[in-house]
Amino acid sequence: MRNPGDLGPEDRAVRYLHAGVVRGRGVEPMTATATRPAVPGGPGGGVPEPAAPPNAPRGGLAGLFELPGAAVRGIARSARTTPGRLTVIAVGLVVLALVTGVVATITLQERKNTINDLIDHREPLAAASQEVYRSLSDADATAASAFLAIGVEPPSLRQRYDTAIARAGVALAKAASDSAGVPEAAAQVEILTRQLPVYTGLVETARANKRQGFPVGSSYLLEASSLMRTTILPAAQDLYRIDTDRLAEEQDDASSFPWVTTFLVLALLAALITTQVYLTRKTNRVLNVGLVVATAATVLALLWGGVAVTVQSVLVSSGDEDGSHQVDVLVRARIAALQARANEMLTLVARGDGGSYEQVFNALAPQVTGLLNEARGFATGDMAREVQGAADSAERWLDTHQEIRAKDVDGAYSDAVKLAVDSSVQGGAATTFANLDDALVAAIGHGRQAFLDDTRGGDRALTLLAPGFAVLAVVAAAGATMGIRDRLREYR
Repeated sequence: MRNPGDLGPEDRAVRYLHAGVVRGRGVEPMTATATRPAVPGGPGGGVPEPAAPPNAPRGGLAGLFELPGAAVRGIARSARTTPGRLTVIAVGLVVLALVTGVVATITLQERKNTINDLIDHREPLAAASQEVYRSLSDADATAASAFLAIGVEPPSLRQRYDTAIARAGVALAKAASDSAGVPEAAAQVEILTRQLPVYTGLVETARANKRQGFPVGSSYLLEASSLMRTTILPAAQDLYRIDTDRLAEEQDDASSFPWVTTFLVLALLAALITTQVYLTRKTNRVLNVGLVVATAATVLALLWGGVAVTVQSVLVSSGDEDGSHQVDVLVRARIAALQARANEMLTLVARGDGGSYEQVFNALAPQVTGLLNEARGFATGDMAREVQGAADSAERWLDTHQEIRAKDVDGAYSDAVKLAVDSSVQGGAATTFANLDDALVAAIGHGRQAFLDDTRGGDRALTLLAPGFAVLAVVAAAGATMGIRDRLREYR
């Protein structure tokens, strides 16, 4: 082989032309020098990193924050196609149906529990606090009547006093069982628990002094009555007010309108109807069996729930108006009458110093007649008959009171006491007041029974509604799933 330097002029010219032709064809001529690869980290640069794919999710906390946005974008991309749109609709209907079922079931079950609490717990507690108030008023009036009795204290009055105190103690224990979570009620219970033994002690001291013929006995009785009227009865009245207010609150809760549940059911029904209209336009098919089943279940839930809740609300409201409200009016009339009776007796016990007690009586008498007139305005049936009897007895008792005061003012004290205390006297205050009290007791009993009957009827109206709503919600969700699934199969 010859060296390049040995080539002649002609050979070099041919070689030069050949190289130009190769370059013209796009082929680079080979050279004797090879290009070295760049050394990593050297002046020629390093090995390039692979490029990240577009829209790749970032890792770490930033990636976690981007997940909701990515999910929304994925759903939006899917919703651009008909199958994706149908899938989104199906998921939405199922979620809405199940949420409606859960909310409705919880709401209706809580409503039923509230009614049961009204019957089994709240109304008996209100009755217990009312019994505390009434029994203490009765005990005070009976103690004064027994003290005025000439000679030996009548056993009937002694027994009535002991019974009233015992009933007050039992009712107070029951009312106290629910006062722990209500500071105001607990404070009244504490006052009653602390002061009631003081009152009974003063009454026993007054009796002991009377039996021995000591005039100081009347002072002890007046002190006991003052404690009753200024401390004990106001606490009992506050306790009764607290319990009746809590009763009224639960009645309002039990008869309130279920706005959230109604909105969800109507929203589900509207969504199902809208979906059927959309599918009809897309597929030219009038009926979708699955969606028809879901719609029927929703309509049934709406009608059943609407009728049941309406009946229940009406009955609970009726129990309030015809029961607990009337009982409250009658209880206040009875307590006012008992307090007036106590002041009637204390006027005689004070013997010439009873002007303040007579003033209290004159203030209480219009309350009694006014409350009885109010009760006559709404009482019906057996209650109306008892209320009318109470009003007639109250009128006779107040007339007799005027006779008692006239005899006392004229100096016929013994005759006044006999007319006030002796139950054997025809038309006496003891007899007419007893008739008034008996009629009020009977009327209150009718009112309580009306409350219980109506409220129990409201409870029965909700029977099986909560679990039934849950089942219908599941049926609606299943029907929506089946209906959309049938349409999705057509795109496969």
